[in-house]
Amino acid sequence: MRVGFAGLGRMGVHMARNLIADGHEVTVWNRSAEKARAFASDTGCGVTRSLRDLATDRDAVLTMLADDSASEEVHFGSDGLFAGQGTAAFIEMGTMSPDHIRQLSEAAPAGACVIDAPVSGSTPAAKARDLLIIAGCDAATAAPYMPLFDAMGRQTICLGEVGAGAVMKLAVNTLIHGINQTLAEAMTLAGAAGIDPTRAFDVIEASAACAPMLKFRRPLYLDQSDEVTFTVSLARKDMELAAALSATYGVAMPQGDVTLQMLKAAEAGGLGAQDMAAVLRYMRDLKS
Repeated sequence: MRVGFAGLGRMGVHMARNLIADGHEVTVWNRSAEKARAFASDTGCGVTRSLRDLATDRDAVLTMLADDSASEEVHFGSDGLFAGQGTAAFIEMGTMSPDHIRQLSEAAPAGACVIDAPVSGSTPAAKARDLLIIAGCDAATAAPYMPLFDAMGRQTICLGEVGAGAVMKLAVNTLIHGINQTLAEAMTLAGAAGIDPTRAFDVIEASAACAPMLKFRRPLYLDQSDEVTFTVSLARKDMELAAALSATYGVAMPQGDVTLQMLKAAEAGGLGAQDMAAVLRYMRDLKS
């Protein structure tokens, strides 16, 4: 398929590479032109500085962007994606608010559809084509783009309507960030009692409480890696979106509120650009 791909960040670079490896004709765009040119040189794909060109005569344009504001900047404007012609689908794979997804759907060029298809998984999962793709559309709408989804992920779940993918991704991330916070508290409690952090993590990892994210993030929690897979600032952004969504639907999220406040505090403490595992270090310094 003829594909445009915008956003070569930690996740997007692997996703785009896997599309190319599956034989799709990919052209890339990135805010940093140098990064896009280097990627194109390495993979042999096309590259453009024009978003309008990226969205002209493509089977699909995929975006992997950080937030609503980045997406607005990329889609709208005289040289934005929506200024292109002849693209069948705009597939939004970053974590966005449902309201923004609906705004995109309403503003899309005539004849084009918008699919919110955020992904769940780590950067290693993106590299290994092991992402879960959560699609805000029905199976019939997703069918033409399954070769793209299959190139990037292990499973695609369709939720029926535009915006549902964005809602479910925020629900999943609420759980993930809650686990991150609770893990930090559990490890801090064990450490205060003099239990070696490595042994404490061994117990947690072998227990019924262990989630897959804890296993692959182990080196980050134990300060054995400086890798950044998902920043504290992005986690705070997710939880702010989730809090706004809970207010819209009138549902209580007391644990989510606590998680958000702790992420805000860690960010204010200078940890925003660090991996979200840094919440553990923040909790160790926090006194009751």
